Amino acid sequence: MDLATIIGLILGVICVIWSIMLDGSLLSFWDFASVIITLGGGLCATLVSCKITEFAKIMKVTVKVLRGKEPRPQDTIRMLVELSLKARREGLLSLESEQENIDNDFLKQSLQLVVDGVEPEVIVDTMDLELENMKARHDKGVSLFKTMAAQFPAWGMIGTLIGLIKLLESLDDPSKIGSAMAVALVTTFYGSILANLICNPIATKLAEKSKEEIQEKKMIIEGVLSIQAGENPRILEHKLKTFLSPKQKLEYDKMANQAAEERRSERGERSEKGREAAV
Repeated sequence: MDLATIIGLILGVICVIWSIMLDGSLLSFWDFASVIITLGGGLCATLVSCKITEFAKIMKVTVKVLRGKEPRPQDTIRMLVELSLKARREGLLSLESEQENIDNDFLKQSLQLVVDGVEPEVIVDTMDLELENMKARHDKGVSLFKTMAAQFPAWGMIGTLIGLIKLLESLDDPSKIGSAMAVALVTTFYGSILANLICNPIATKLAEKSKEEIQEKKMIIEGVLSIQAGENPRILEHKLKTFLSPKQKLEYDKMANQAAEERRSERGERSEKGREAAV
């Protein structure tokens, strides 16, 4: 779960409700007709601006934001280093058997091209094309939420105009002017909340997730090309660590040191068993 998104949304709603209740009533900010014109109008306008298949993915994209896992490129680097060690010992063809243990489809495709003996330039062109198409798909999701972020405040203003027209109709009864004006402004309030608490932040989050995913895949391409070229695994490791933030580098070093200790322990146990067998 993406805790930052969930916590941000919950705290945002709490802040709005709290500020209202400090010196007012929640009921004065509720108007069903305003919800219909703002939410319904904004969604309908968004539907007009895109394909229905893209519009149907709104909930799917939203769930992706809420359930998205934090990327761990340090795990990917560890896997690439291990694959590099195996390729140096047993040859590039030995990587074919390792693909069953890899969950990353992009890495699988890249390794398959290496195993098939494809030229490095062709691998780069192929995987770059994959990245471009992926970014285009991600941009559609970002664009969808940006469109809604623009439409909701606009429809809020339309609702306000409708309310003002109704207000003018009731000018002969001054007692109704205050409540009518409040209802007229509620639609603008709804539009601003939907745009600035939900749509714009989700669009920004999707764009950031897309950048992180593209960065990780570029790292994979670099690692696979290094494996194909037969580079020293230590050089490969050092090169790929440049993709990490300082915090991620510390986590990776800790993980790598722990793995090295486990390997030394296993070698010690095997040596001990070998001596006992010799005796």
